[in-house]
Amino acid sequence: MKSLQAFVKEKRKEVGLTQQKFAEKAGVALTVIRKIEQGKNDLQLEKVNQVLKMFGHTLAPVSLKLFTIENNETSDNLL
Repeated sequence: MKSLQAFVKEKRKEVGLTQQKFAEKAGVALTVIRKIEQGKNDLQLEKVNQVLKMFGHTLAPVSLKLFTIENNETSDNLL
């Protein structure tokens, strides 16, 4: 699975946009694009989704409880 930073950088380059032009089109500050492409983890989900919507994608929070339950069920099924 591709990381968020690799996905955004690759897609931005595919459409031939600089970080500045891409930020303008996505409606976010240049710093948002830079933080995403640098792999920073102090990002707002809303801003990340503004960027991802340019490519028809979004992210949603994952419930830790749900992840743990699914992970335990998977582990139990393997035994």
